[in-house]
Amino acid sequence: MFTFEAGFFESTFWDWFITILTLGGILGVYLLIIWVNTDRPKDDEDVETMGHTWDGDLQEFNNPLPMWWLNMFYLTMIFGVVYLVLYPGLGSFKGLLGWSQVAQYEQEIDTAKSKFDPIYNQYKNQPLEELVNNEGALKIGQRLFMTYCTVCHGSDAKGTRGYPNLADNDWLYGGTPENIKASIMTGRNGVMPAAETNGLAPEDVPNVVQYVLSLSGREGVDEAAAAKGKEKFAVCSACHLPTGKGNHMLGAPNLTDDIWLYGGSPARITETLTQGRLGQMPAHGEFLGEAKVHLVAAYIYSLSNKEKAVEPEKTAAAE
Repeated sequence: MFTFEAGFFESTFWDWFITILTLGGILGVYLLIIWVNTDRPKDDEDVETMGHTWDGDLQEFNNPLPMWWLNMFYLTMIFGVVYLVLYPGLGSFKGLLGWSQVAQYEQEIDTAKSKFDPIYNQYKNQPLEELVNNEGALKIGQRLFMTYCTVCHGSDAKGTRGYPNLADNDWLYGGTPENIKASIMTGRNGVMPAAETNGLAPEDVPNVVQYVLSLSGREGVDEAAAAKGKEKFAVCSACHLPTGKGNHMLGAPNLTDDIWLYGGSPARITETLTQGRLGQMPAHGEFLGEAKVHLVAAYIYSLSNKEKAVEPEKTAAAE
């Protein structure tokens, strides 16, 4: 049995796989050309026919490739070999020019960092509460948000089903500047266990749904069912607290404000209770760096604290 060290396939396998296919292709073309030119007639010899005749006089001759065309094949093969020697392509050999797409990417990243990092770093140590009044910082944070965050939270930051609205004051993990920055830096993993895991029987779910609806002051609640659901809500209070106001430490939402991440209709709440939910906010700290995260956090904080913040659209310094 063959064994490979960890990372072998990532580091060398595909290099050699592509190399063998490429060299095999070049060699195959060369052998094909040699084969089809084995019986090439001399200039003074007649060319044989292929035995196909049309209309009595029209015949198909076994003419060889013109020399100019044949030479183009040879030049193409020579170019391929020279390219493989100069550039990456021969196994782990990186080419005489020392070029690689990874090295080029890293060079471009280093160039961008040397140009833009000083701009980001000038705000890194300033408190987020102060940056909400800094037009230039908010403009940069807005542009970073538009680049990295809108795919989930939307260009207006108001989210959609399963993705929180960042422009209100309802926060799963707390809306302080520190909590917002921590959510972006390290990410979040929210888990809502399914009813069966929580020990709720299927017949208990409709009653708990009615009680949860009553917590947010909804009209048309079945009071009798809500009363039964209140007794079963004890298993939910470990995360949502007995009052239903949630727990920022666990990311458990407030059930009394009528703001619903996955929808607040009876059908949606039933689905949440029955199947549970898994929510993930990816960590961006390593990818973006703390300086960029700091600016994004400042912009997001400004969205839910408009009375404290300037409008980034009005900035002139960052234009």
